[in-house]
Amino acid sequence: MRYRFVLVLCLLPIAATVLAVQGTTLATLSYMQEASAQANTALRLAVAALNGHLNRYQALPALIADHDDVKELVTRPRDRRLRESVNDYLKEINELLRSSDIYVITPDGETIAASNYDGPTSFVGENFNYRPYFQDALRGKQSRFYALGTTSLKRGYYFGAPIRVGEEIRGVIVFKVDIETIEASWQGGEYRIFVSDPEGVIFMSGNPEWLYAGILPLTPERLARTEASRRYANAVLHPLPLVRSARSGHHFMTIAAGESRREYLVLSHYMPEADWTVNVLTDTASVRTQALTTIAAAMLLICLAGLAIAILFQRRARLRERMLMQEQAQEELERRVEERTADLARVNARIEAEIAERRLTERQLRQTQADLIQAGKLAGLGQMSAALSHEFNQPLAAAKTYADSAQLLIERGRTDEASDNVRRISGLIDRMASISRHLRNFARKPNEKLGPVRLEEVMHDTMEIVAARLKAADAEVDIDLGGEPLVVQAGSVRLQQVLVNVVSNAADAVEGLEDRRISVRAWRDGHRAVLTVRDRGPGVAPAIAERIFDPFYTTKGVGKGLGLGLSISYNIVKDFGGSLAVSNHPAGGAVFRIELALAEQAGREAAE
Repeated sequence: MRYRFVLVLCLLPIAATVLAVQGTTLATLSYMQEASAQANTALRLAVAALNGHLNRYQALPALIADHDDVKELVTRPRDRRLRESVNDYLKEINELLRSSDIYVITPDGETIAASNYDGPTSFVGENFNYRPYFQDALRGKQSRFYALGTTSLKRGYYFGAPIRVGEEIRGVIVFKVDIETIEASWQGGEYRIFVSDPEGVIFMSGNPEWLYAGILPLTPERLARTEASRRYANAVLHPLPLVRSARSGHHFMTIAAGESRREYLVLSHYMPEADWTVNVLTDTASVRTQALTTIAAAMLLICLAGLAIAILFQRRARLRERMLMQEQAQEELERRVEERTADLARVNARIEAEIAERRLTERQLRQTQADLIQAGKLAGLGQMSAALSHEFNQPLAAAKTYADSAQLLIERGRTDEASDNVRRISGLIDRMASISRHLRNFARKPNEKLGPVRLEEVMHDTMEIVAARLKAADAEVDIDLGGEPLVVQAGSVRLQQVLVNVVSNAADAVEGLEDRRISVRAWRDGHRAVLTVRDRGPGVAPAIAERIFDPFYTTKGVGKGLGLGLSISYNIVKDFGGSLAVSNHPAGGAVFRIELALAEQAGREAAE
């Protein structure tokens, strides 16, 4: 035992040396991972703050562009009274929203109204046709751009929106947002945060010395692109003295500041909507200090361990007592393990019960969905009941007339003419039976499986059902299903329900308008069939398009709809493996687009 004690004392310095070398590397890597995780949290917060600040103003330019006075001003830009009215309106909105500036630009780039019209740096009369936000908005896009103002010399983020008068773009509304408040929150913190543009130029930073510095080489091409948009006005761009490196999956920057050099751990996040890159830098000096502190503590721990070993050899007499304590502790541990195992068994039983309950809930949800589909169909039948009664009353009245006439002709011995009246009565009865059959099939709960369905036959049955609604709206339907028959993978009755809902909505959209045409087109697109229903109505507003397929959402008046038709149709088409979408036609009106897999393609996929 004495020799062993001496051997342990000799091995302690060797173990300490190995720990000092290997431990430093491992500890540095561990603390670097921890620092990276903390910096990533700071990065997410910075990105969330920027997104939140900018998204507050994203939809405002389009709303202001829709103001009647603004539209009137771009139509009559020389009207002095109108200019003064719009200037006051923009100033009031700017003060209310606490934005930087709001101004109106004509298609030639001249600013004709601004919220700062009465200030020393008024934008009125300035020409901004070189700005990308103006060029994009003039092409009909919702534009975004960051720049240093050429007139105010203040940094800001610009939102641009076209001013439409009818279908024509007559000008651009620009909304400038101040972002210096967010930048101020980055100063004096634990992390160095900056934002760079696509050319690598820093335009937001908690360190003012880094502003307008390039973290990428300032090549002539990058400088030319920056100069073309005059993003930074007359600011002088300069390279940031840095050296990049990568170790153990981490990226670093060594930045020179005078005679000193600091190394930073770098985390970046690209914001695609703003075309920015947010960077968070953590000084690695603190990480290395923590690693050295840990190694020093480990060395101290080794020394204490050596001391403990010496004490252990001195107290061998108490070994038996300690072993007994360990056995008792082992027994206590086993008892606790058994208790924990029993607890886990009870928890598993509760989880299984919850799973069974959720499966039951899922089955009930599916049944509810089927009931909603049926309710939507019955609601549609209810809405068409008045027009359908008219459809039945006309043939019944005609049949009555023909029957009375036939009786009179028979009494007069004109049996040939009476037979012709009987044939006419039979035709009217067949017509009413056809309408009744379609309605009965449409109202029945579908239990059909998916299979090949001829689009032409479903469209024919659909037109039989909606004929009364179309007649009530005085709508004209133009149907072109292409040259080749289209057979899709669907359910006949449910697909018929989708088409009834879409065509009925189109009839609602054109009712009372001058142009009441409805166009139905179908064609083959690869392995899918595409069917579109277009009306000439007012179209679908962007705010409505986002919610048009939500359950119980309707734009119709009270009592004219449950808001279930399009929601049910969307889910039916989705069950078919297809898609249902809505958009606005360039020439006006809404276009509902239905895409379904062709039956032949669905058969091949099932075989594979």
